[in-house]
Amino acid sequence: MTKTYHGSCHCGAVRFEVDMEFAATGSSKCNCTFCWKQRNWNAAGMKPDAFRLIAGEDVLGDYARSGEGFETHHRFCVKCGTATHGHGHIDAMGGTYVGVRVAALDDLPVDELMAAPIAYCDGLNDNWWNTPDDIRHL
Repeated sequence: MTKTYHGSCHCGAVRFEVDMEFAATGSSKCNCTFCWKQRNWNAAGMKPDAFRLIAGEDVLGDYARSGEGFETHHRFCVKCGTATHGHGHIDAMGGTYVGVRVAALDDLPVDELMAAPIAYCDGLNDNWWNTPDDIRHL
């Protein structure tokens, strides 16, 4: 069942809404160097029309990367530093997506988070669609 969740950065300057079926789609963790260093945990990728930025476009920083078959934008509040969401395009994972940082969701109950499935992505080896050999650290 699709629900609307609300999220924000720590200082509240960036606020958003996202429609998703979290119980069914769950979250994802990746072993690429960015995700590892950020301890990045995302609500599973969704299409851009499910995401609405309510406030804070003027204070969003953007760290972008691209390569063969992918482009990613990691968005964060420049006032408090909180990572809130990302967007981009990864051919191997179905194209254009938006990902929301689980920690930025204000109204996702912990029990719902823990009951949902977690997908693990081998971004370190550009093998996004497969689980890495070791996920203990993710």
